[in-house]
Amino acid sequence: MAYNEKMADRIREIIAATHIITEEKKMFAGLCFMVDDKMCVGVQNNQVMIRLNPNLFDEVLEKPGCIPMEMTGRMMKGFVFVDEAALTSQKQLNYWVQLALEYNPYAKSSKKKTAKKK
Repeated sequence: MAYNEKMADRIREIIAATHIITEEKKMFAGLCFMVDDKMCVGVQNNQVMIRLNPNLFDEVLEKPGCIPMEMTGRMMKGFVFVDEAALTSQKQLNYWVQLALEYNPYAKSSKKKTAKKK
């Protein structure tokens, strides 16, 4: 699983400064930071996944290095990827992680999988 561990450390520090209930899960060929059991920020190869308010989606797509997240050929409104080249300063990374953290209380939790009864 290839992801930038230095970038993951930088994100971990930002989240840890304000949120206690976090979990890290390996998914999407990278590492995902879960805050309050909700997907919040992820690190893959050379990009960072940000879950943000869908109302900001079109606005943030105009920012350098930002592209929509697509899964199975469809655009996931409320999820974007930001190229690591656009996250060289702490201020740039803070901006994106804070967008994700601000939306997190309003984000829906993914449904927990339950075992099927036999």
